[in-house]
Amino acid sequence: MLKPISPNASGAPAARAIDPGVRIGHVHLKVADLDRALAFYCGVLGFELIQRYGTQAAFVSAGGYHHHIGLNTWESKGGSPPPPGTTGLYHVAILYPTRAALADALYRLAEAGIQLDGASDHGVSEALYLRDPDGNGIELYVDRPQEQWPIGPNGELQMVTERLDLQALLTARET
Repeated sequence: MLKPISPNASGAPAARAIDPGVRIGHVHLKVADLDRALAFYCGVLGFELIQRYGTQAAFVSAGGYHHHIGLNTWESKGGSPPPPGTTGLYHVAILYPTRAALADALYRLAEAGIQLDGASDHGVSEALYLRDPDGNGIELYVDRPQEQWPIGPNGELQMVTERLDLQALLTARET
């Protein structure tokens, strides 16, 4: 079991820990063009369109869930991404169930001609980084089994950022 970093070590006030069963359920993104966003999230990544509200909003998911990603143009139709140096969402992380599924995502991106911003082995996970058509940061990743995570001598997690071998990842793809 990992040892949490002491709240006092970071200067944050001590607080009661959140329930360990809490999960992040979905993300809702502002987009400039709904059809373009759907072409990326459904056409390239393979999410399923669950519901569409005309030209203003849509909900997509994997496996029939009500929605993992909401896309809307309510405040952003025709807009541009926020300029560098501003606050906002850094990236949305999409967890894949297997290394083969992540390899398939890499294959889809390559087929669509979508450039990666980066690809990293973090010790705990393997991750692909890219941007959607609206400039939103996307991380596609797979976790390693917890027993393989790099743990230091005092029980602390020791994540790393090393180059991910994309060719080796592609060999994990189920055809």
